[in-house]
Amino acid sequence: MTTPVKVAVIGYGWWGKIITATLEASSLLDVVLVVENDPKVIESAKSGSHPIRFQFAHQFEDAIANSEVEAIILCTPHQFHAKQIQAAAKAGKHVFCEKPLCLTFDDAQAAIAACKASGVQLGIGHERRFEPAVIAMREEITKGTLGTVLQIEANFSQDKFFALPPDNWRLSNQYAPCGPLTGTGIHLVDLAIAILGPAESVWARLATLGSNFENGDTLGIMLAFPGGENALISAILATPFEGRFCVYGSKGWMEIRDNTHPENPTGWNITTQLRDQERTTHFMPPAPAVRNNLEAFAKGIRKVAPYPVSHEEMLANVGALEAIMRSAISRKIELIQG
Repeated sequence: MTTPVKVAVIGYGWWGKIITATLEASSLLDVVLVVENDPKVIESAKSGSHPIRFQFAHQFEDAIANSEVEAIILCTPHQFHAKQIQAAAKAGKHVFCEKPLCLTFDDAQAAIAACKASGVQLGIGHERRFEPAVIAMREEITKGTLGTVLQIEANFSQDKFFALPPDNWRLSNQYAPCGPLTGTGIHLVDLAIAILGPAESVWARLATLGSNFENGDTLGIMLAFPGGENALISAILATPFEGRFCVYGSKGWMEIRDNTHPENPTGWNITTQLRDQERTTHFMPPAPAVRNNLEAFAKGIRKVAPYPVSHEEMLANVGALEAIMRSAISRKIELIQG
């Protein structure tokens, strides 16, 4: 790549700030515009000690109309993603969307179709795929080290949302339904799909036990896959951070444990137990997975390398998400559209 991709970040909340900050160290993407509709947030950013190297705008349409902007990075409430992706694609802008891509399978289909029709790159904020420990695990699975994958157990829990004001959209059942899923659990659903392919059915249970979050704080999921494999996923928003992803195979198992929240990674401990061998644990140092994902998106735009998350996987993820939300309400096994 000879020139960085010029991008506009839409939404300058918690995650929008993290993305903007991480891209300061990238030579492949250049943030030229940030769209934020809260004047207080803009005023705070401009009056802070950290230098601002981009312009602010107030409306999404300002980024669409800006000829300098090549790509849009969406850090907006989930229910706006579908229309914003379609509007950006129609304007010829590449789109990187924070997870989840959309809240319904139909919306995801429409968003992906718009990107295909306009020939623009679509990226998705599933940075867990870009963590070195996950990459190493997937390589071992591909080599057959673990044998046939039997089952996945995973957990992504945190209590960071207690610091949010009560009216924050991430605590809203309207804007972030099934909070532990859209907040954290969707990453684990994506990793399970990356390893096992699209799931066929799900049973889920959502409760509010440790907070007053209207969109729930405790979620248990069992995803069933066509080959007979399961993924047992836990996502909690009312307990201190814990991150774990374990794959059990016919020849052994491998577990990844996060030392800290992916917002500020400090590395991973990987434990492997193979049949008739001693158990091993080794440390893998931290890496900027969020930036790596965004730079893969930039390479896809510049045709340097294909973006590694396929449209089919994106659709499978949203199909699973929609079925999980249905199951959390019905408390029944729900089939996954796909």
